[in-house]
Amino acid sequence: MFDSLQYGFSQAVAVPASARRLLLSGQVGVDRDEVTVSSDLAGQTAQALDNIERVLAAAGGRMEQVAMLRIYIAESASHEQQVIADALRERFPSHPPASSWILVSGLSLPEWLIEIEAEAILPG
Repeated sequence: MFDSLQYGFSQAVAVPASARRLLLSGQVGVDRDEVTVSSDLAGQTAQALDNIERVLAAAGGRMEQVAMLRIYIAESASHEQQVIADALRERFPSHPPASSWILVSGLSLPEWLIEIEAEAILPG
């Protein structure tokens, strides 16, 4: 397998049998007031990851418990994928989750460039 750590994700993550799975809906670059925070991929990626962190915290979880990400990238931002890799390496420095990166023609609103779903493994 290629070295996926350079892109901020693992090829696989083991889940203990006693664990509890937390499935998070796709998060986009909007704040609590549903305002898109940025017109660029870096800003929207940071906000989506912030939103994931907030949902996890509300459930008693932490970012290092994220085991899987599904990252939907608008085709219009497909040339900027290094921004995503940089954000993942920053947010998951020691235990990056497994992930799938999927190019899509667009998301629910035309200004959205990225949507990130997450699965976290919490203690049972």
